[in-house]
Amino acid sequence: MTAARKSSEQDPTADPPQRASAPRKDPAGKAKPARPTPLARLGLHTDWDLALHLPLRYEDETRLTPLDALRDGELVATDAVVTQAQVQGRAPRRQLLVRLQDPEAGDAILTLRLFHFYPNQLKTLQPGVRLRVHGQVRQGLFGWEMVHPTWKLVDANAPLPNTLTPVYPTTAGVPQSYLRKAVAGALKRLVWRDTVPQEELTRHHLPDLPSSLRTLHAPPAAALPALEAGAHPAQRRLKFDELLAQQLAQQQARAQRQRWKAPMLPAAPEVHSLPALLRAAIPFTLTAAQERCVAEIAADLAQTAPMHRLLQGDVGSGKTVVAALAAAQAVASGWQCALMAPTEILAAQHARKLADWLEPLGVGVAWLSGSQTKKEREAALQRVASGQAQLVLGTHAVIQAQVRFARLGLAIVDEQHRFGVAQRLALRDSLRAGTQGSGLQPHLLMMSATPIPRTLAMALFGDLDVSTIDVLPPGRTPVRTSVVSADRRDELVARVGALTAQGRQAYWVCPLVEESETLDLQNAVATHAELSAALATRPGQGAVQVGLLHGRMKAQEKRATMRAFSAGEIGLLVATTVIEVGVDVPNASLMVIEHAERFGLSQLHQLRGRVGRGAAQSDCVLLFTSPLSPTARERLGAMRELTDGFALAQKDLELRGPGELLGLRQSGVPGLRYADLAQDIDLLEAARDTAQRLLVAAPEAARQHAARWLGEGFDWLSA
Repeated sequence: MTAARKSSEQDPTADPPQRASAPRKDPAGKAKPARPTPLARLGLHTDWDLALHLPLRYEDETRLTPLDALRDGELVATDAVVTQAQVQGRAPRRQLLVRLQDPEAGDAILTLRLFHFYPNQLKTLQPGVRLRVHGQVRQGLFGWEMVHPTWKLVDANAPLPNTLTPVYPTTAGVPQSYLRKAVAGALKRLVWRDTVPQEELTRHHLPDLPSSLRTLHAPPAAALPALEAGAHPAQRRLKFDELLAQQLAQQQARAQRQRWKAPMLPAAPEVHSLPALLRAAIPFTLTAAQERCVAEIAADLAQTAPMHRLLQGDVGSGKTVVAALAAAQAVASGWQCALMAPTEILAAQHARKLADWLEPLGVGVAWLSGSQTKKEREAALQRVASGQAQLVLGTHAVIQAQVRFARLGLAIVDEQHRFGVAQRLALRDSLRAGTQGSGLQPHLLMMSATPIPRTLAMALFGDLDVSTIDVLPPGRTPVRTSVVSADRRDELVARVGALTAQGRQAYWVCPLVEESETLDLQNAVATHAELSAALATRPGQGAVQVGLLHGRMKAQEKRATMRAFSAGEIGLLVATTVIEVGVDVPNASLMVIEHAERFGLSQLHQLRGRVGRGAAQSDCVLLFTSPLSPTARERLGAMRELTDGFALAQKDLELRGPGELLGLRQSGVPGLRYADLAQDIDLLEAARDTAQRLLVAAPEAARQHAARWLGEGFDWLSA
């Protein structure tokens, strides 16, 4: 056997040996691609892949339940003799009925119902043969029965297995028996080398990897409760390894960035400096939480290592003014600042606020978006390239190839998780180009109005520093939230009419723009027409101006609608979730959300945050359509009871997982196969601490561990 073949059989990170086969040819003589093997269809190519292909569940066949001791609904294994086998009915409703009886269990009878069977099985299941079956027992019309249990022929007194039987994730044409043999063979072939030092395993009370995997594929029956709870030591070991690889990658990225250089943007102590003038111009006092975040960002900007910081805060916590002070510090140091937002509405909101604050202080501001005319865009690009525009605001248009900065020192990205991988990489390249070949990296500040639970921040943004505004500014009135059935829709329309008659404004949010053939949801276009008609003629009151806002409208139409709503010309704004972030109208005091059961908690909280921005009491009404699923009921109940965004984000993490909470499935962030960020906080903290020690004391072991779990080609700098 060659050295290469030995390596491929023994190294968990190597591919298993592939048996060469002559390519098939079609009638024209051209080679056809080889048909994928059964295991390849499951993505299992190496022995390491097989070892990590963990069971979905386990069947306990280690003990038998006599037929006279069966109980309705139990999942049991039993041993009995076939007394009768016959086919009933006609295709396609044929079924094979097999009657079993155990001479030692009295008159008790168990019937097996097989709706899918082969003709040869009828020949196999002849009276007198002994079967060992496993399945759920139920009380049928004619006694005990099992529908499609697992079964096999056995001899009398055949020994029982001493471990639980694994049931693996599979696909059509790959039976469980085939998978069990493949996994068992892989575990025998692998020569293990543990990439986690023993002292770390001892510190965190974790077993070694070989015994953990062997236990998970063939556990003793006593381990079943712990396995079902996800708390078995073997499961914890795999979760730890997965989280450790992730933390190693992030801390390596942090270490790499520490070797990069950025422009020093020191905070000027002078009372006439731009940040000081901005503070004097702002008509409110910053909260202690805002001041803390400003100080953390200012300290980062003064360093030569590029800042990579996440600024997060609840809806309305005042992140924009913190970003404005950071921008002022960059501009005061002679560098440009760029702020990018995912939607034009949000970008325009920032542009209005920052321009109102900074332009009177002499700061040149430029706006870039996809809706600009060619002439407007060329003028803005020229000002950016010349350095006249010290603050550049816009959508993803800010990072397009034709944008050239003169001296970009700071980039601010709002709602950064809404940008995909390609846009984030384009941003990084654009930022490098903005320093004009100096070799410097601009500082990067990311903002999020979606509060991120601590576990999620550690797992997904472990390579970032995090600043949190955890206190709302004074004077904000908590929003009352109620959950109302759609049957009371007419009452709600009347309430909107009464509210607008008092000079207040309201939002009515719908999940769809137009009618869908597949989803029976209230759509924005139809709702706008319905509410316009309902509120047009009311006795003794004037008509309510009803506006419409959705993502398919042209940018100019959206801007015009928002200006009219902000000016109070529109009393009721019917909109899709395009208003989720960035809309600030203090006079709006009612938010109605159609089909609230279809939204996640974080999105509902973001929408609710559009009201409660003035002094008046504000309300959010969650309209739902019955019947509600248990999860939807729990979600809406949490919205009614909780107002803190971080508490809601933690609940959302528990209910839906990190991918749905932050939209990460669309953003290219690698998922976790084994660890649960809502439950495994202790393992995440342990992995973070171990990663810090490994990178210093055992860098080669750290590299091997990351390669084993993330793959040799994983680009952790780009992730």
